[in-house]
Amino acid sequence: MIDNHLLDFAKKNISQNQNERPNNEITLIVIHNISLPPGQFNNNNIEDFFTNKLDNSSHAYFEKIKDLKVSAHLLIKRSGEVVQFVAFNKRAWHAGESSFKSRNNCNNFSIGIELEGSDNITYEPVQYKELNKIISILKSNYPIADIVGHSDIAPGRKTDPGESFEWSKINETTK
Repeated sequence: MIDNHLLDFAKKNISQNQNERPNNEITLIVIHNISLPPGQFNNNNIEDFFTNKLDNSSHAYFEKIKDLKVSAHLLIKRSGEVVQFVAFNKRAWHAGESSFKSRNNCNNFSIGIELEGSDNITYEPVQYKELNKIISILKSNYPIADIVGHSDIAPGRKTDPGESFEWSKINETTK
């Protein structure tokens, strides 16, 4: 299911917002949420944002993020569609200033998975289904030891995946 560090069933939309990992260690999965503009779903804005193609003039909120260069390894849309932006052996720019178990810069050793959603809107059952499938695949290919939310590695700065994320629906969680 993983070929050359890419999920075989994911749509590929490769982002330039990536670079080499300082080592090949991948021990952490970080779960995020995103919607662009906030609270609006089922558009291509997230993909455009992660690939630096977002039309900043199409919404006032986009002016606030126009200079950001970010990406994630995967996006799970509300429909369940999975999009891959960065190969797992590369460093996606998803965590920002972060720390886990006394180690800084979680981008160096983590895989970032974005769910199309927001902190306070219920996620779709198909998103949990796909996330569980992906976690299982990742754990069988990489030495994943922990699964956390963005809020766990950047407390006070980030709140995602938010109160609406049901950790109990994650079969492989170590939380």
